[in-house]
Amino acid sequence: MVRLTTMGSPFLLGFDEMERALERAAKAGTDGYPPYNIERLTAASGQPDRIRITLAVAGFAREDIEVTQEESQLWIRGRQREDKSREYIHRGIAARQFQRSFLLAEGCQVLGAELANGLLSIDVVKPQPDRVVKKISIQARDE
Repeated sequence: MVRLTTMGSPFLLGFDEMERALERAAKAGTDGYPPYNIERLTAASGQPDRIRITLAVAGFAREDIEVTQEESQLWIRGRQREDKSREYIHRGIAARQFQRSFLLAEGCQVLGAELANGLLSIDVVKPQPDRVVKKISIQARDE
């Protein structure tokens, strides 16, 4: 029995890694916390376009958040420290930990992260590759 896959077309050669990436993205957690935005920032003065990922992380301090890039995966993890000195009468804001990941295309680089007013912004850039046109010589082989 032949397994049909997303990239199963005979015209798509060498896309095995992309297929695995799509499967990982489909299996990624669907937890909506923390909420996030993704926006495209237009290039300025010859720089490539950037992508900005902004997460709402109110209540988290800089030291409570970790941003790492592991190969083609961007991980954002947050864990608030419990403040034992506080006595809550009502606690409606949970000290909740989170983990969110984004799959990055090959060549993407994380430029940096900034935390301001409860929003964590992470800028990612994918340098535009030079267009390569290569002529392939054809060898004649007489039998």
